[in-house]
Amino acid sequence: MKTFIRGAGVAGLTLAHELAMRGADVTVVEKRREIAGNASWQAGGMLAPWCERESAEEAVLTLGRAAADWWDAALPGHVSRRGTLVLAPARDTGELERFGRRTSAFSQLGVSEIAVLEPALAGRFGRGLYFAGEAHLDPRKALLALRDKLLGIGVRIEFDRWAVSAAADIEVDCTGISDRRLELRGVRGEMLILRTGEISLTRPVRLLHPRIPIYVVPRTENLFMVGATMIECDAAGPITARSAMELLGAAYALHPAFGEAELVETGVGVRPAFADNLPRVERDGRHIRINGLYRHGFLLAPAMARQAADIILGNPAAKELALEAHR
Repeated sequence: MKTFIRGAGVAGLTLAHELAMRGADVTVVEKRREIAGNASWQAGGMLAPWCERESAEEAVLTLGRAAADWWDAALPGHVSRRGTLVLAPARDTGELERFGRRTSAFSQLGVSEIAVLEPALAGRFGRGLYFAGEAHLDPRKALLALRDKLLGIGVRIEFDRWAVSAAADIEVDCTGISDRRLELRGVRGEMLILRTGEISLTRPVRLLHPRIPIYVVPRTENLFMVGATMIECDAAGPITARSAMELLGAAYALHPAFGEAELVETGVGVRPAFADNLPRVERDGRHIRINGLYRHGFLLAPAMARQAADIILGNPAAKELALEAHR
């Protein structure tokens, strides 16, 4: 079974891994000259299905709860299982209560418990929610490691190429917002990367605010990813001044040390979304599409990869969101 996958973002690479581990002959083609630069590259890398349930359908929780296990098995050592800490400024504690009503699998924290989890935040917040079962990874390191693993197990990855061979038994489109044949809309996400040695965090922290809730995700070398806006727009230009100020202001509200941090990078990613914000696997004969991952790329890509692999290899299982268009 020769499968050609168009797109080397998180959807394309996870599917390539799923198929290769089941013995399929896989080629991935990517129009860029390298992995870097796509929407997956700008992601936060949070594997947080219970937190995401606050604003997402139950399917996101159902499909995403096994994501950390998938990534851990595929790339041992890349997943940090330290949970997610959700906080709110004193004036916005109502947001914390609302968040708790819409989610599950968390514990309520007071000042002392927050200080134990994140000493750098001691005394700064009176209440918090702790989702112990969640995890995160560095998406850039994960994408590069997955690329290297795929090459090592015989998957062909060809950059600066877009055409698919006529010899393919199955063609899979994983090009996200670039696939204009689908009824997708773009959701623009903007982010910052800051560097400071004045604060240390060991897990993602979500800071709630009525207008722009943000998250801060620790990475290695004193780096922190701060994101992300959700703007109904498919423009891929540079980050706006307003968004940059809001993200920086939120980071400063979490801890004043971020006010002296080095601004290392700004980034923009346009995430593909269907009207219901849920992903789909669609089949039309020998053509399959995986799309609509919205802001849940690393969380939902493993589940969608399993569904697509089942369709490609003739296994009827796990098709909760798979749509087969027989024409």
